[in-house]
Amino acid sequence: MNPGDFQHNDALLDSYREYLRLEKNLTANTVSAYTDDVEKLLRYLTAAGIPPEQAKLADLENFAAGLHDIGITPRSQARILSGVKSFYKFLLLDGRIDSLPTELLPMPQIGEHLPEVLSVEEIDSIIAAADLHEQEGQRNRTIIEMLYSCGLRVSELCELRLSDIFRAEGFVRVTGKGRKQRLVPISDRALRELSLWEEDRANINIRPGYEDYVFLSFTRGRKLSRITVFYIVRLLAARAGIRKEISPHTFRHSFATHLLEGGANLRAIQEMLGHQSISTTEIYTHLDTTRLREEILAHHPRNL
Repeated sequence: MNPGDFQHNDALLDSYREYLRLEKNLTANTVSAYTDDVEKLLRYLTAAGIPPEQAKLADLENFAAGLHDIGITPRSQARILSGVKSFYKFLLLDGRIDSLPTELLPMPQIGEHLPEVLSVEEIDSIIAAADLHEQEGQRNRTIIEMLYSCGLRVSELCELRLSDIFRAEGFVRVTGKGRKQRLVPISDRALRELSLWEEDRANINIRPGYEDYVFLSFTRGRKLSRITVFYIVRLLAARAGIRKEISPHTFRHSFATHLLEGGANLRAIQEMLGHQSISTTEIYTHLDTTRLREEILAHHPRNL
C-alpha cells in the first residue's frame, strides 16, 4: 500500500459523495451511511492491492464472504453490499469503468441466523458480574476479557499457555484449527487482568503437565474444559441480567463486529480471527505485525 492509493480512494469517495448529494438528492445521513460502507470495501481492496476500478466479481464476492465469515448480520451485509452496488453504478456513469462487476453479486438471505452481538456496555456488565470476593472471580473476569479483547475461540482459550503471551511485544500466540498458529494483539487492559489472575493462579496446586496452561481449575489443578467456560459465560451473563442467548462465541462475534463498525480493515480482522491458515513464521514473513496490531487496537472499543 502506498499513499497514492489512499489519495486516489479519497478522491473517488469525494466524487461519489457529491454524486449522492447532488444527483441522487439523498440526505446527509444517508450519504454518510453509503460512503462509510463503501470505505469498508476500499480498505479491503487497498489491502489486497486492487484498484477499485479493476475489481472483478470474484474480488467483491470475497469481500462479501468476509463479511459473512466474521459474523456480520445478513441485514447489515445487505446494506453494505447495496452501497457497493451503488458505488459501482456511479463509477460506470462517471466513465471510470466499462461494465458492472456487481451485476451478479448475490445478496444475503435476510432470514439467516447469526450469533447475537453484545454492546460494549453489556460486555462490561458481564465482566463486572465476576465477584472478586469469590475464589474464581479474577479468573472468570480475565476469561471474558480475553474472549472479547482477542476474539478467541473457546478451544483456543482453553489451550492458551503462559509461554504464548509476549507481553513486551503486545501479542498472544494462538493455536487455532488444524494446529495453525497466529499472532493476536492483546490490549493493555487484558494484560492487566492476566497479571491479576496470575497472582491467584500461583495458589493453585497444579497437576504435572498443566504448569504452562493459563486458565486452570482451582479444584482439579488442570486446564479448564470447554464446558466449564460455557458455564462461566452463562453464569456471569445471568448475573448481569443479559437475556440474550450467550456463549463464548458471542464475544468473538462481538469483537469482529465492533472492529468492523469502528473502521478496521476486514482483511486485518480475518487475520486476527484465524480464518486464513497462516503460521507464525508466515505472519512474520508476509505481514507487518506492528501495522496489523495498530490496525486492530486503534479500532477496538477497549482501546478508544
